[in-house]
Amino acid sequence: MANLKDLKTRINSVKSTQKITSAMKMVAAAKLRRAQEAAEASRPYSSRMQQVISGLASNASKATAPALLVGREIVKTHLLIVVSADKGLCAGFNGSIARQARIEIKRLENEGKSVLLYMVGRKAADNLSREIADKTFARIENLQGSGIDYNKVGEVAEKILHGFENNSFDSVSIIYNQFVNAITQNVVVAPLIPAQIEENNSESGASNYEYEPDENELLEQLLPRNVTTQIYGALLESSAAELAARMTAMDNATRNAGDMIDRLTLVYNRTRQANITKELIEIISGAEAL
Repeated sequence: MANLKDLKTRINSVKSTQKITSAMKMVAAAKLRRAQEAAEASRPYSSRMQQVISGLASNASKATAPALLVGREIVKTHLLIVVSADKGLCAGFNGSIARQARIEIKRLENEGKSVLLYMVGRKAADNLSREIADKTFARIENLQGSGIDYNKVGEVAEKILHGFENNSFDSVSIIYNQFVNAITQNVVVAPLIPAQIEENNSESGASNYEYEPDENELLEQLLPRNVTTQIYGALLESSAAELAARMTAMDNATRNAGDMIDRLTLVYNRTRQANITKELIEIISGAEAL
């Protein structure tokens, strides 16, 4: 039977942990609203960008269209951009990204392609460190801190575009957590290069317009911007999803700590009562012996 001092120490320790998890929950909840608004505000822009590119692609000549749009005939190497958090304590948020990255790596290698990884965020990179030692194209951390800087995202996109132009890889896709609501995040694998073209683009009416300059010149300007926009949107989604996952995880941890405190308090009271009863029995037995 545990002694009272150990039980009291453990109860105080769990209470301290409960205060920390409760504070982390409130901080995540306070940041979530702004992150959610930013993620939701970026969706129409990203969607419209894809519609414009799809409209231009419908008129562009496949023979002369930029490689960013139609891709290369032979894809030998594929770049995966893996977006995770820099911090933990957000339930399965980072684990789901690492798991999906493993699935994609295996699928691509089974297709006979080489794989390179651009690791955005620390946690997934640490999780996959042994497996990606010879596959890492680049790694960046602290990109999703207090506010995501579009200029820094532009630097990431520029590095990717430079690698594509130098034939370091032939296609690119991005893996990230998409924010749905406070308790749900979906892992998304989205293509970046070649650009994702919507098959049904009749609603945009892009084919009814005449472009000046021509479609190919516009695409040369829009396609690099589209890569930056899609990465930026993915980071906003990931940031909101991370905060939502952390808020939910810390809420569950706070509740679990409360349940543990109740159980330990019950054991403490029973142990204390048992000790008191034992002492009373010893006193009574001693008195009767006299």
